Amino acid sequence: MRKTTFLIDNYIKPDEAFHFARKSLARRFPDAAHDHDYFEVFLIESGKTSHWVNGETQQLEPGHLTFIRPDDVHAFRADRAKGCQIINVMFRVESADHLKSRYAKTIAGAFFDQRSALPEMHKLDPVRFARAINVAQQLQTAHRSLARIEEFLLVLTNRVANTTGGFAPNAPRWFAEACSAAQSQNVFSLGAAGFIAAAGRSHEHVCRTCKAITGMTPSEYINQVRIEYAAHLLRTDERTIDDVVDACGFDNNSYFYRLFRRQYGTTPRKYRLENLRDPFQLAN
Repeated sequence: MRKTTFLIDNYIKPDEAFHFARKSLARRFPDAAHDHDYFEVFLIESGKTSHWVNGETQQLEPGHLTFIRPDDVHAFRADRAKGCQIINVMFRVESADHLKSRYAKTIAGAFFDQRSALPEMHKLDPVRFARAINVAQQLQTAHRSLARIEEFLLVLTNRVANTTGGFAPNAPRWFAEACSAAQSQNVFSLGAAGFIAAAGRSHEHVCRTCKAITGMTPSEYINQVRIEYAAHLLRTDERTIDDVVDACGFDNNSYFYRLFRRQYGTTPRKYRLENLRDPFQLAN
């Protein structure tokens, strides 16, 4: 397929930092694929589409979120019967460079800084999908300032997508989607069984793949997710520790305590005392 280059200055003014588009994709591939002099993020809102990118063809559906880099060469063809509605946000290289520099621990090597052959893609669970649409829609009528695009990207990388859900191309798509689904409480609270059900593959196949990709068994992987959620609740919520254990799907408190200490090096109670702060009281 031939290639052309899209330029961001053809879409926005010199004093603008980003462009927002919400549109229906054409039901045929364009005459040429394109790369860019900018970054972009797109979210499939409804329908289906074939996405040709860097020589590979992906089948995308609602909830697929993709971080496109300037050198990625791609093109779309919407499903002939269902069509495809997409939300697209493009932003300048300078914005990406600033965020990669300032938030290196979160962004370096991931999201729009992914170093693999294919751009990073996430399959969002329903809660994260709704959140992604909401934060993207807020850009539609916003002033196209640097502050707004940086705010959007930080929300996207911290509260919508996540490094657990974004895998290199050697990870099968079904596995990446299962890991994304595993971030939902209704999945991780079921333990490894919930993860395997989300994967839709045999127990043995999921175990082999999980070990190859993450170095962990499904139980170890899902317990890590559950303990991270427990830590989040201990930092931000005043419910009892027993309620936290229940919310994470553990039916054995001693097992929860053992896993928590292994991951955070302390007990849940000490972790809460060190991290939960009353905003109306002076810290000691």
